[in-house]
Amino acid sequence: MPALSTWNLDPTRILTRRELTTVLAYLGARAAHSANTQRNLIIVRLACCCGLRVSEIAALQLDDIVADVQRPHLRLRRQITKGKRARCVPVWWDGGTLADLGAGKARSLAVGARGTEPFVCSVRANRRGHSLQRAALRRRFQFACKVLGLARLRTLTIYHGRHTFISHALAGGRTMAEVRAAGVHASLLTTSVYLHVAVDDDGEIGALFAFGQSCAA
Repeated sequence: MPALSTWNLDPTRILTRRELTTVLAYLGARAAHSANTQRNLIIVRLACCCGLRVSEIAALQLDDIVADVQRPHLRLRRQITKGKRARCVPVWWDGGTLADLGAGKARSLAVGARGTEPFVCSVRANRRGHSLQRAALRRRFQFACKVLGLARLRTLTIYHGRHTFISHALAGGRTMAEVRAAGVHASLLTTSVYLHVAVDDDGEIGALFAFGQSCAA
C-alpha cells in the first residue's frame, strides 16, 4: 500500500479572514481612482479567492471569465494549467469576487478588447493589452498586500493565495470534492491537508492556561 503524503501546510502562509478582508477593503476603496489598483485587486481575487497559480493568471483570457450565466465561473483551459488538466473554478461561491472580476472584464470590453486578449494586462499606454510576466504579477501581489505591513509581506508570495483560497473554501462549508475540483488536486488526501487550518486565527496572544485563581490547598 503506498505511503500517505507527509506534506504539511504551514498555517502562517495563508491570509487569515481578517487579513484578506483588510487587503480587499484597502484595494476596493482606491480602485475607482486607479487603473493600477483595479488590476491589483483582480490579481488578489484570482489568487486568494479563486486559487489560480501565477502562470494561470498570466495566461487567463477575457473569454475565460464566464460571468453572465447562472453559475459564473472561470474556465481554465488545459493549455494553461499545471498537468494540462482543464478545470472550472466557481465564482458563484463569493459575490464580491464575482462583482470585481465581472467589472474588470466589462472595463476591458468597453475599451475594445477582444475575448482572446489577456484578462490581466499592462495598463501603460504603450503596452495596453499586453499580458504581465510572472515576475510582474508576483510584485503586484506583494504591492497589493502592503497594507499588512513589511514583516508580514516577507512571509507571503502570490502562491500563498492558492493556499488561502483552498483553506477558506473548506472553512466556509464547501465540500472536499468541490474544492478538489476547483483546485485540481490529484487526490482528496491533498485537499484534506487544508481541512483544519484556522482561517480566523490572527496569532493574537491568548490566555490558554488562564484558569483563574488556584484553589486553596
